[in-house]
Amino acid sequence: MKKILLTVLVVFAIKTTAQEKAIPVFKDGEAQIVAAFADDSKWIRTDLWVETTFDSDGDGRLDRMHTAITRPLQTETEGLKLPVVYESSPYYSGVANGGRELFWNVKHELGETVPNPFHPEVKRTGKRPIISNSQIKTWVPRGYVVVHSSSPGTGLSDGAPTVGGDNESLAPKAVVDWLNGRAKGFTSRQGSETVTAFWSTGKVGMTGTSYNGTIPLAAATTGVAGLEAIIPIAPNTSYYHYYRSNGLVRSPGGYLGEDIDVLYDFIHSGKEENRARNNKVIRDTEMANGMDRASGDYNNFWAGRDYINDMQPMKAALLMSHGFNDWNVMPEHSFRIYERAKEMGLPTQVYYHQNGHGGPPPMKIMNRWFTRYLHGVENNVEADAKAWIVRENDQRNEPTAYADYPNPAATPVTFFLTPGAPKAGSLSLNNNASEGKEMLVDNYSFTADALAQADFTEHRLLYVSPILKEDVHISGRSTITIKAASSKKAVNLSVYLVSLPWNKGRRIKITDNIITRGWADLQNHASLTESAPLKPGKFYEMTFDLQPDDQIIKKGQQIGLMIFSSDSEYTLLPKPGTELNIDLKGTKLILPIVGGESAFKKSVE
Repeated sequence: MKKILLTVLVVFAIKTTAQEKAIPVFKDGEAQIVAAFADDSKWIRTDLWVETTFDSDGDGRLDRMHTAITRPLQTETEGLKLPVVYESSPYYSGVANGGRELFWNVKHELGETVPNPFHPEVKRTGKRPIISNSQIKTWVPRGYVVVHSSSPGTGLSDGAPTVGGDNESLAPKAVVDWLNGRAKGFTSRQGSETVTAFWSTGKVGMTGTSYNGTIPLAAATTGVAGLEAIIPIAPNTSYYHYYRSNGLVRSPGGYLGEDIDVLYDFIHSGKEENRARNNKVIRDTEMANGMDRASGDYNNFWAGRDYINDMQPMKAALLMSHGFNDWNVMPEHSFRIYERAKEMGLPTQVYYHQNGHGGPPPMKIMNRWFTRYLHGVENNVEADAKAWIVRENDQRNEPTAYADYPNPAATPVTFFLTPGAPKAGSLSLNNNASEGKEMLVDNYSFTADALAQADFTEHRLLYVSPILKEDVHISGRSTITIKAASSKKAVNLSVYLVSLPWNKGRRIKITDNIITRGWADLQNHASLTESAPLKPGKFYEMTFDLQPDDQIIKKGQQIGLMIFSSDSEYTLLPKPGTELNIDLKGTKLILPIVGGESAFKKSVE
């Protein structure tokens, strides 16, 4: 009898222990916070170095990436295996300090050579074993391990920063390989004691914002097995599109005079003894010979830092996130990758909001994405809306669902220009009204918002629609074909699409009236890869896209096309006085309007 009772008690104890083991919990297709995982006092935090397949600092050793792990205690005590949320960055260990001397001088003629900016030294910050605390409080309690790594040439990672070079794709690939048992991890930077990811299921998702959002895409382009899903937030997907625009040397918003070598210096926090070599090989040779601030042409250097060229091996499910008013990493960066991923048949979703740089999708959307592709829960995320767009004045966690982006109901509507300078001309659906030529005089001392608000000025040309009697919904890329002549052999060309009248008030920002923008170098009218000096006075025709957008222009407003030359916040700033002539007959604007031409006609009748 005692033996039977003892057996029952043992069985009961085993069942109770099994029932008390913490495991991930899911509800409505989302991973839930588990109390046992949320106790941060019991998290296990360790760091290691993952060996890569390259030697980018030329020291004769394969580079190792400094990597940090945060995982629930149960992965150690109960044999629990979990998927991984992984973020990598060049910023974790500090960046360069300095003022405007870090940036290129922009007050010169197009094509003119100017001295290089000051090159600072970066002092590494941070302590082991913590590289970063990002993502941890969000994902560890929901049943994930969170991994961080410092990118090549930064922090305690070996190598050289290349700002988009192949090593910045292969470094996170190596970490994913280690999480799947295919690469070696070591307890020290140069030692031989190995460590394994015994707690990993091998399924990895990556996310991050800006440069940290670029790296998930970089890793995904390698096609590495185990990287199941990525959520890039405001990623830089092409360094050409970040520092150039249609052949024009154009800075990212807020960083006038920055270029790829400046960013290299800004992040280079790695080994001091390697910096001289890295500077000579990467910055002073590869970048100096390839970045070409003189012409702004697209070349092999930039093509090698354009991730759209590397997407063929990509298999990861893609959830993109971006702001339509991100004038730092502009919305085309996500749009072009999202379009290509759809063409490739990859699982895709996109989330756009109306604000600036950064901004992740709502937690519900991200949770469903990682739950489906990392935990393997069949939550039918494939049937969710393809596009989530935050409408004007809505909260960012309350996006509107759409079948796709651009809105499938949007069709191109062509507008023609009628004269009116130095006041405003008209945007018309009637091609016969476009006659004559109009001229503006370049002067960078007038800001774009001042030019848009001016009733009368020789420094811009403005063409406006009739006052809207109904809302007009623009969704997708707007395109301009412009026929222009310059009084000099090179000229800045800036194009804004604005909503008028201009909002005014202490808290009003220029972005409240910006629909979209674009910039181009008329020297590249025939080719993005080969520019040619302009013949003063000769007209050239050029077609280029403006930044993608999705915006509802409210009734009572007018849609305005503003053409000017130097943009004081984005372009080089040559001496004022260049004359830019526009042939109205050879110029047209195409807008993607939901409902097409009939919807626009209805809005102005």
